Amino acid sequence: MPPRDSPTARQARLGGELRKLRDRAGKTAREAAGMVSTDQAKISHIEAGRIGVSEARIRKLAVFYACDDEPLIEALCAIAREHRGQHWWDEYRGVLAPGFLDIAELEHHATALRCLQPVTFPGILQTEDYAHALFAGVIPRLPEDEVRARVEHRMRRRGVLERDDPPQFEAIVHEAALRMRVGGRKVARAQLEYLLSASERPGITLRVIPFTSEGFIEVTQTVMYASGVVPQLDTVHIDAPFGGGFLDSAANLDRYRTLLDLAAQAALSPEESRSFIQHVVRDLRD
Repeated sequence: MPPRDSPTARQARLGGELRKLRDRAGKTAREAAGMVSTDQAKISHIEAGRIGVSEARIRKLAVFYACDDEPLIEALCAIAREHRGQHWWDEYRGVLAPGFLDIAELEHHATALRCLQPVTFPGILQTEDYAHALFAGVIPRLPEDEVRARVEHRMRRRGVLERDDPPQFEAIVHEAALRMRVGGRKVARAQLEYLLSASERPGITLRVIPFTSEGFIEVTQTVMYASGVVPQLDTVHIDAPFGGGFLDSAANLDRYRTLLDLAAQAALSPEESRSFIQHVVRDLRD
């Protein structure tokens, strides 16, 4: 099978974790190739996520790398068992940019999600009209069919919080996001009302950082921290107007856990946050 031109973030992560194990064990790609009866180029492709790897080879390499972390090995094998086409977001392959599929996949497999939102609301808590207003305002302007596909995809992402086993979800939203009238007064009010309704669900925590907060000023980027089934598979997603990315190094994970902890300390309590949002809603009704 030829190498993949664009592996998913999860496929790349599988390869990256195998590379980390090899580096930690002090083994070369050539030595790993010899252990699983293949060539060095194929090991490089596996570690880049460009080709798949069997569960048998993962286990053989784990033994060779002296890795006895069974939960991690099982998690890597679970990734190896996945195939394109088995999840709803695969329907958008070739329709939307790969990053849209990667974020849906990340949310689906997360055991917990934490996000910091400076000027917009979390994608999985957006209303259809709010999402449409955001995508319709992208520069350069998108074709209407692209806008529709993005909105539809975003609405389907909300399903991760509606399933029987949703991940724990904490959203820390800055007051700036509450005050922005995306799509106009009516759309903004409906979005806030939906946010209040969603915050009543078990497992969803919503907190607001008010303008008056003096203890936290790092609100320049949208951050989502997704906890994996094992800590080694935790991932940070950084969003930006002209592209985002995924981070998984230990240093970055530690940095963004600290950032989110500081944001939570500076934010209002969930009860105070709900009251604050209700006040903003009343302002929009006047």
